Amino acid sequence: MGMCTRVSALTGAALIFGIPAAAIAADADAADVAVSNSPQDASGALTEIVVTAEKRPASLQKTPISISVLGADDIQNRHVQSLLDLSNGAIPSLRVAPFFSRNSALIVNIRGIGVLSDGNQPARDQGVGVYVDGVYLGRPQGLGAALFDIESIEVLKGPQGTLFGRNTEGGAVSITTRKPTGEFHADLTGGVGNFGYYKTEAHVDLPEFHNFSLKIDGIVTARDGTVRNPLSGAWGFNAYQRRGIHTQLQWKPAPNFTANYSYDTSYDASSSLYQQAIAGGTQARAPILPLQPTRADSASIGVPEQPSIGRNSGHGLFLEWQVAPSLTLKSISSYRELSQTQFDNAAATTMTLPAALAAGGQFARYSLAEFYQYQYSQEFQAIGDLGRLHYVVGAMGFHEHVRDNAQAFYTMKLNADGTVATVLPPPSSVVAAIPVNMPGAAVDRASRIGTDSYGVFGQFTWTPAILDDGLHLTAGARWTNDRKNGELYIINNKLPVDAYGVSRVLGFRKSWSRVDPMVNIAYDVTRDVHVYGKWSTGYKSGGANSRSLSYMPFNPETVSIFEIGAKTEFFDRHVRFNVAAYAGTYKNIQLDFVAPFYNLDANGNPITADATRTTLDTYNAPGNGRVRGVEAELLVAPVRGLTMSVNYAYTYVRIPDTFNPYATFVPGQGMVVNTTPIRIYTTYTPRNALSGAIDWERPFAGFTLTAHLDANYDDGFFTTSTAPVFKGDASTVFNGRIALTDIDLGTSDAKLTVSLWGRNLFNEQHRFYISGNAASGMSSFFNEPRTFGVEARVKF
Repeated sequence: MGMCTRVSALTGAALIFGIPAAAIAADADAADVAVSNSPQDASGALTEIVVTAEKRPASLQKTPISISVLGADDIQNRHVQSLLDLSNGAIPSLRVAPFFSRNSALIVNIRGIGVLSDGNQPARDQGVGVYVDGVYLGRPQGLGAALFDIESIEVLKGPQGTLFGRNTEGGAVSITTRKPTGEFHADLTGGVGNFGYYKTEAHVDLPEFHNFSLKIDGIVTARDGTVRNPLSGAWGFNAYQRRGIHTQLQWKPAPNFTANYSYDTSYDASSSLYQQAIAGGTQARAPILPLQPTRADSASIGVPEQPSIGRNSGHGLFLEWQVAPSLTLKSISSYRELSQTQFDNAAATTMTLPAALAAGGQFARYSLAEFYQYQYSQEFQAIGDLGRLHYVVGAMGFHEHVRDNAQAFYTMKLNADGTVATVLPPPSSVVAAIPVNMPGAAVDRASRIGTDSYGVFGQFTWTPAILDDGLHLTAGARWTNDRKNGELYIINNKLPVDAYGVSRVLGFRKSWSRVDPMVNIAYDVTRDVHVYGKWSTGYKSGGANSRSLSYMPFNPETVSIFEIGAKTEFFDRHVRFNVAAYAGTYKNIQLDFVAPFYNLDANGNPITADATRTTLDTYNAPGNGRVRGVEAELLVAPVRGLTMSVNYAYTYVRIPDTFNPYATFVPGQGMVVNTTPIRIYTTYTPRNALSGAIDWERPFAGFTLTAHLDANYDDGFFTTSTAPVFKGDASTVFNGRIALTDIDLGTSDAKLTVSLWGRNLFNEQHRFYISGNAASGMSSFFNEPRTFGVEARVKF
């Protein structure tokens, strides 16, 4: 608290304390701005923030789009260690969730747009772009890894197709890490908590030597499962182990040129969430698999569960050359690799007795997957001014190669009356078609995909010499070409069979080109009141579904949004209120439909659905969907040392009703064609979400006392897009932190901070994912229980 951070044109964003409300920034044209970590300056007014949403440092308050920012203090106060920790709604318009039970792959939505269902595939993309220091991360796998010394997280809401390009139809999440300073600093943190939690974190900034500066960040953290697994030697559910190193070497041979080389490597091991049977259906339940209607602290029986392991590494080279006061050239070069295994036995205890006995007494279907990806990208930017015209122009190239495979088999067996369960030996009766995690189990599917994307963009803002220079007219566009070349080369442990009955590799090769324009009119009503109107578009790339039997390609989906907003401050910067409203169309929405995979009789007629094989095809929905919403952010500093904030988001997404393209097998009737369109539900998007926070600080002799409390509410959301659908529970979750900071250790610069933190302080429980049917009953994932811990941090 009370320390200042230098925010440069390269790093982008400054820090904001408290809930992520829009804030007044320093001079928009400044290339270097000193910004206090405290929410208030010495006079008690709200402090300022600078963002890089338009590729140049600019005042957040004068940037005419809806943005929320989490700074270093926000991340610390909410105990955010990975993007998954934002799942409780710190930014109401942003939703982060695991893919089903897998913390190893994340779903990221903004304003209800991003992923409707299954993004855990190599040939399909998400609709929200995640960037670290300007580098686009192409896969949802690996996003749950630990964060390194983060300076800020900017959440850009609405389509960002002009400046950020493909896969930003919902918006973008831009993460900025701290850069080398050229001065010696060390920051060491250690902590422990419940569920066996521990963390050790170190950041060392070395003095400049012959124009070179080096910064090293490292973290090791772990937690046992929040749901105990009674099987000896198996992992508990919702456990993790994470570690990583991030190094940066910066060369600054002249004041106007900087080269920064970055390397990071990380390890993320996590176990699946625990899916509980919460209500019975018409089918009997095995006595050994009872219902668990409230959040469980232990699984009903022990089952095999091992960690899903992700390994990420990457190189980055960032060049910035200020050619002249009115022109800056930037280059962002990157190469990254990712491997991710997935072991998912989350639904082990949800099977009913008849279903298990029908499978020979077998249950606890273990779902395994492997992903391997590498990507490289190059972006050039020219940022400058020509009198009253500000401009950003650039070009980007991106290449990605991904391959995956999946297996599934049962790991447990019931006796005839369901009173005893035993662990099955690892499968060995089948020889896997390719090298995989489990060599003795069949390979359900395997695919590979190569992607190339190229784009050029430009955005120009003109301030005419009228209305006291308060009118700003912006126009921009981006042309993008995407090319994908994929193969589905294994289905059910052998070559796929095409529509003509020929066994062969199924391939697709598609390309799409499009232009994403943007128009923005902004007006400075007064120095403290700014209004704007904006139209922008974005898209999510097309692809193919690797869970399909046909590998049928689908086309991009698109969003077109009109947005109006106001950014205001009052009472000498002691009150800040920002509001945005938007509406638009959502077209060619990518929808998944289950393509039933049936067991056949001797004549080739379907008799039962195969419970170990899920097949999906993706179609573009006909018609236009509708999107509308309101976002409001209020930040108040009533007295010195006290800051209060409230953020609210109303989100409405309507997807057009769509025919299920697949006939359904009905016993006694055969295959029945669906003739009635079905309702499609948007997922992971509450209609109403609210987040509020109180931050307080009080200096004393020799230390400062700080306290933070935040509350996060939403009214529940759907997690499946087609019936049967169930809405999750409404919830209110509180988080808090209290700390003694700036404790003098008797040396010139060393300071100690001791803090106590807690998440879900009141141990609230709610079901965020609910599924089921009349026969098998209902099952659910619950939110995490209360977690808490103590940390000590030394900075010098």
